[in-house]
Amino acid sequence: MRTLEVLVIAPISDAAFERIKAVGHALGEDSATSPFPPALKVVDGRCTFEAEYRDAWPPATARRYLPAKPDPREVLPRAERDRLLSTAEVVLGTFPFPMDLRVRSPRLRWFHQIPAGASNLRAGDLWGSDVRVTTSRGLGDTVPMAFHRVAPDRARHEFAPRAYRPRLVQGKTVCVVGLGGIGREVARLCAAVNMRVVGTRRRAVAGEPRPEGVSRVESADGLHALLAESDFVAICCQLTAETEGLINRAAIAATKPGAVVINVARGEIIDETALLEGLANGRIGGAALDVYCGEFEGDPDRRLWDDSRVLITPHVSGETDVSLHRGVDLFCDNLRRYVTGQPLENEVDWDRGY
Repeated sequence: MRTLEVLVIAPISDAAFERIKAVGHALGEDSATSPFPPALKVVDGRCTFEAEYRDAWPPATARRYLPAKPDPREVLPRAERDRLLSTAEVVLGTFPFPMDLRVRSPRLRWFHQIPAGASNLRAGDLWGSDVRVTTSRGLGDTVPMAFHRVAPDRARHEFAPRAYRPRLVQGKTVCVVGLGGIGREVARLCAAVNMRVVGTRRRAVAGEPRPEGVSRVESADGLHALLAESDFVAICCQLTAETEGLINRAAIAATKPGAVVINVARGEIIDETALLEGLANGRIGGAALDVYCGEFEGDPDRRLWDDSRVLITPHVSGETDVSLHRGVDLFCDNLRRYVTGQPLENEVDWDRGY
């Protein structure tokens, strides 16, 4: 009987780690899945690569994604980390990750990353490699956070009542750019408050059922037509070669005057120079940005940060007091699929970009 080694380097909870180990026990007991299921060896590599990440990734990434207080397990020598990678067939990781993971893992056949987006993988040698990669696309905390106007008044200790210009969302049109997992949830919530919801998919097929609450779906080619009639634009798509700079000067020129842009996807989907121009000439009425260009390398453009019509948060729209993230659930399900030779869910298509 061969041994399938699964290395866990994502900082998951002890309970989640035990759930992964339980997959192996279940496979061993269920002869219907395979007459000769492999023995599953789940290796605990949690928190052992953080020191390496601090050296390899930009300081902004370390500040944002690594614990302020180093874990004692970070002191594991490089030779030991290499040994862990050298025998792993499957790796469960997150962001950041070892940039040279493919080179150091000769037996690696499948990598699952807990985040939903795939674009961050471009920084490492897994991108475009022969390793199968899956993400938690559509399984994160999909209810975005709310933004409010009170923070500037609190900072000044003085109310500015005339600055409060609430917009009635009922009856307004919102364009959801990217009707994936997050986009569908945004659409459902917007429809629930009686907004008209339109949106885009990478490939819209005539006659295909529309997501709940969506009245009109277009492919990427129809984006500008939707922008022209939208009071709000919610960017929820994956960052790919096709979507990088998607909201550019031409898109902003096509947008309904005074529209508000919300971005909970990736900063590079918006041309920030074009956004600044749109804010300056009034084409864009405001922006709520949970992401920004170069967020892994440094701070936002000060011109955006200083504009009172722009609210910027540090990529936290998926974080709440109650986690609804189902990335480990998907990994466990995919692990059963991997062992039994079934197709994996959410496998990254390198040509498509996610």
